[in-house]
Amino acid sequence: MTRPEDALAKKRFFALSSMRLMGALLILAGFLLIRGVWALAGQPADRWVGAAVVLIGVFDFAIMPRILARRWRTPPGP
Repeated sequence: MTRPEDALAKKRFFALSSMRLMGALLILAGFLLIRGVWALAGQPADRWVGAAVVLIGVFDFAIMPRILARRWRTPPGP
């Protein structure tokens, strides 16, 4: 690999790693909302908001890095 390709690979790795980290933090925040540790609008609404945050976090942690990796994959040679 040349220098520009190395720099691009490092940036993409950082993007994928930070995407997974943010997804894990969203999952944690969602579970804290469901549990009732944080109060936003009261307990029945907080459970629904927490469930939505957990689902967004799961998407951000598990699915989005795969989508980005597939998009950034080098096309196969001839």
